[in-house]
Amino acid sequence: MEENNHSAREAHPSEEVATPRHSDHEDHSVSDSRDFIEAESEGDDNTFEEGFTGKTILGSIFVSLIMTAGAIYLGLVAGSGLGAASQWVTIVLFAEIARRSFLPLKRQEIFLLYYVAGGLAAVAGADRGISGGPFGWLIWNQYYIQSPQAASIAKEIPWFSTPQPGSAALDQRSFFHPAWWGPIGVMMVHQTLERLSWLPAGYILFRATSDVERLPFPLASVAASGATALAEAGSKEDSWRWRIFSTGTVIGLIFGAIYTAIPILTGTAFGKAVTLIPIPFIDFMSSTENLLPAAPVGYSGDLGKILTGFVLPFEMVFASFISSVICQIGLNPVLYHQGILKQWHPGTESIETRVVNHFDFWLSAGVGIQLAIAFIGIYIIVKGSIEASRGLKRETRGAWHEVPAGRGDKAGWWKIALGIWLVATVAYIAFTHYLIPAFPVWLLLGYGLLLTPLNSYVAARMFGLTSQDAQFPFVKELTVMESGYKKIDVWFAPLPIHDYGSLAQRFREVELTKTKFTSILKAEALMFPLIMLGGFMYWSFIWGTSQIPSSQYPFAQRMWPLIASQQAIWNQINKSGGAAWVLDSIKPAFIVGGGVATLALYGIMYVAKLPMLAFYGAAGGANALPADTIPTFVGACLGKYYFAKRYGVEKWRNYAPVLLAGFACGTGLISMAAIALALIAKAVQPLPF
Repeated sequence: MEENNHSAREAHPSEEVATPRHSDHEDHSVSDSRDFIEAESEGDDNTFEEGFTGKTILGSIFVSLIMTAGAIYLGLVAGSGLGAASQWVTIVLFAEIARRSFLPLKRQEIFLLYYVAGGLAAVAGADRGISGGPFGWLIWNQYYIQSPQAASIAKEIPWFSTPQPGSAALDQRSFFHPAWWGPIGVMMVHQTLERLSWLPAGYILFRATSDVERLPFPLASVAASGATALAEAGSKEDSWRWRIFSTGTVIGLIFGAIYTAIPILTGTAFGKAVTLIPIPFIDFMSSTENLLPAAPVGYSGDLGKILTGFVLPFEMVFASFISSVICQIGLNPVLYHQGILKQWHPGTESIETRVVNHFDFWLSAGVGIQLAIAFIGIYIIVKGSIEASRGLKRETRGAWHEVPAGRGDKAGWWKIALGIWLVATVAYIAFTHYLIPAFPVWLLLGYGLLLTPLNSYVAARMFGLTSQDAQFPFVKELTVMESGYKKIDVWFAPLPIHDYGSLAQRFREVELTKTKFTSILKAEALMFPLIMLGGFMYWSFIWGTSQIPSSQYPFAQRMWPLIASQQAIWNQINKSGGAAWVLDSIKPAFIVGGGVATLALYGIMYVAKLPMLAFYGAAGGANALPADTIPTFVGACLGKYYFAKRYGVEKWRNYAPVLLAGFACGTGLISMAAIALALIAKAVQPLPF
């Protein structure tokens, strides 16, 4: 890969001379990281191939029929989805069947199974434990409108979200009642428009951040490397990828047994979970709060975070760690003594500390940081486009008219995608206007045509540089309040405000596995009816057998009333007297301060020719919990100063993502086994609650 870069530089001497030298460090730090990632994911055959085959169709149906039910049930019982378990269990099962049938899966087929399994078993409402597609939200809406928390506003909840209390549709717990036709029809139109919006938007963001800006997408190689390792295992007797993947799987099995399986099984057997490693992290605040008030001090025992540090660029992890420690452990006590962090008090644990500090300071500062990142991102891409038009394009950047041969798309597809997205977004806006005609149309246009592209682009760049998300918090809530709109139906309507940034990384994963992009279009066309049919079938059955929530679903029974209370508050913030505490959390001075500090840091690092990945790491780490950034930094140090020296930098860079993919597989498998045993136990014995 280094030889290729050297040849490229020799082949374009005029471009290197024409490029301003002071900006080379930014492009080359990103370019080197991207080169490593592309090398990590390469297999012996690097031609693009179709991944949508009969095997992947069978795998999709398997996930829809088997995994969806488990995901729904686990979400209601434990509040978590199957996650990686659904993906790796499906892949390993089908890979073994195919290998024993002497029809080994290609890595494109394996990755598409990974893609489909992740989409079908995804958690739609993580705080509520809702899996199994959009029908889960209808179950939530029917509970919410009947809950005591929503009693004062129940009659104002719109027809397109759920039938009214007292309806036979709710008493009979049946989606077949005519009262559900309206909500289900609205949901179907909403889901169709959403898919017509996010698929082309994700492709355009991928072209901008990956093809043009050539950003590395550090964690995109993990899924690609895992698919390559399993494909090689099915076609070769000896493969270094399979050996490293197997090693990671064994580590994941051992760690998963301690971290997740023991709590699941002991909680099922004894009614109280035994956790050998505290989840989500070890909290030290009770010992440090006198010296470091309002500082959430802790350490996560999740081994996956250390392995993630193996994969991410060291300079980014280092900067994120330093920023997190300085801001959360160093700055928070200062802010507390200055009277800015007013809600924190001694005895508060780390999670609650983070919540109150967020509203007192970090919400506003975070908005400033994200605005600065958005400004920088737009500046860089506009600058790059101008330089390209003047013949000053760097060799580290691509162009809109350049597309890898055989990838399945063409140079002009982004224009078609832009047209589809625009039509779908306008239709989305019109549909929302039909549902809530009194809501300001100009605000809907601003959501769909301005805020969504801006928010998505910022997030896509952050995924491209750090594999971390970036969002503008509470924009919808603040704009609704400022609009003067007083009805609560706006909170149930499908507003055209989205963040499509993560989809750029999804397309990058597809590219790294050498899967044709047309495979994704076919997979999405198959997934949509499977999600709808599977969700309708299983949610109807589960809801028909017993009320949700009930004693059979302890997580839902415990958490849904609390979430309903919070939602009832938020649903009334646009009413008179309901928004005071939200407005108090938005402090313009802190927004400006966060933005200025971020721009100043960028300027300093730019002039000092420091890697720009470090800047984005520092920006993302400012509001990150040290409990998460510390183990990731430990992993980065182990990788750079021990494993890289022992195995060699190039070899270790190739090993790390495969090891992490194997670890995810191992933890997923052991978690799935524990969940299966727990579900069987709950089905055959009386529940203790």
